[in-house]
Amino acid sequence: MPEGPELHLASHFVNEACRGLVFGGCVEKSSVSRNPEVPFESSAYYISASARGKELRLTLSPLPGAQPSQEPMALIFHFGMSGSFQLVPSNALPPHAHLRFYTAPPGPRLALCFVDIRRFGHWDIGGEWQPGRGPCVLLEYEQFRENVLRNLEDKVFDRPICEALLDQRFFNGIGNYLRAEILYRLKIPPFEKARTVLEALKQHRPNPKLTLSQKIKAKLQNPDLLELCHSVPKEVVQLGGKGYGQEIGEEDFAAFRAWLQCYGIAGMSSLRDRHGRTIWFQGDPGPLAPRGDKSHKKKSKRSQPGPEDRTEDPLSPSKSPSRTRRARRGLPKQTTPHRPEGTSLQQDPKVPPVTEKGKKTGRRANSGGPSSAPSSGDGRGTTKRSFPEGKGDSIGSSYRWTKVGGRLTG
Repeated sequence: MPEGPELHLASHFVNEACRGLVFGGCVEKSSVSRNPEVPFESSAYYISASARGKELRLTLSPLPGAQPSQEPMALIFHFGMSGSFQLVPSNALPPHAHLRFYTAPPGPRLALCFVDIRRFGHWDIGGEWQPGRGPCVLLEYEQFRENVLRNLEDKVFDRPICEALLDQRFFNGIGNYLRAEILYRLKIPPFEKARTVLEALKQHRPNPKLTLSQKIKAKLQNPDLLELCHSVPKEVVQLGGKGYGQEIGEEDFAAFRAWLQCYGIAGMSSLRDRHGRTIWFQGDPGPLAPRGDKSHKKKSKRSQPGPEDRTEDPLSPSKSPSRTRRARRGLPKQTTPHRPEGTSLQQDPKVPPVTEKGKKTGRRANSGGPSSAPSSGDGRGTTKRSFPEGKGDSIGSSYRWTKVGGRLTG
């Protein structure tokens, strides 16, 4: 899911790709998009972009003398799960190009496209940053830090630190992969109480006897959580490319994958937080970890089962072969009381019983017995994805933001 660094990289791409290009005509929207039409038309205009947290502003600026007379227009984009911008020839539009800006003649006609495969992204006309979002962790660090430490009485800080880090009122730009990387570097359990972690930063004061250069050196060597909320996203921006992505084999994402230390990495554990989003970590999850939920360790691709390796669970002591198999093998008949309820698939009311027709054609009854191969993976015959996606980990990500219990979330 695109996070703060990806929005900033997208704004850099738009500014570089569109520098010197003159656009003209109407703005086109795909017929399947539920986003608003963009009522803008000009014979000649420029396009520029800027980003703040998890939002991108696209500005359309008419050139002097352009017709019809038009004021500049700004759009705010939220990328959702898969949004991005591409500049392509107008006769080779990519699939899912839901908003298109065309260059004016002469010269080959190009199109700047907002591409969104999953269609969770959206745009708003007007150009105002979404109200309620905190200062940007990348561009407004001092304001961001002050906003967090000044509001530690907010009830969101009663929650685990991994959940508080996704609240865009305070951590505008932090998402699922960033929270995992930040907590991992500081060895902070993801389900430690957020206020416990952050109150220590409020009380910390640098030694006044240190020179400015010594203070900077100390911060670089021992950064705290809020400093990493600024510096870790900055590292992703400095990598270039497109940042986070799941397109396997693309060079744009190779540097990002090499940079990751925790998120989706083999050997790391994972749990789902209160909102169902996966947090990756190492070691103790912390005192507020979900009860009854066991952490799962990420396996290497070599050890993960493929489709041909998927098997059912091995037969437990409480399960037994079907009556037909017993008769075939000459095993003693087992009485019903020894079989716990629900151990046979045929005891499930949702599973239809084997019909007489099935027996005549030689089909074997489904008994829930042992498979021919041992189980693998997580015991359920499933394979985990290499780079799991967080679900709605920010306002303006998977869904339009809502206000739930006084907290902005997506």
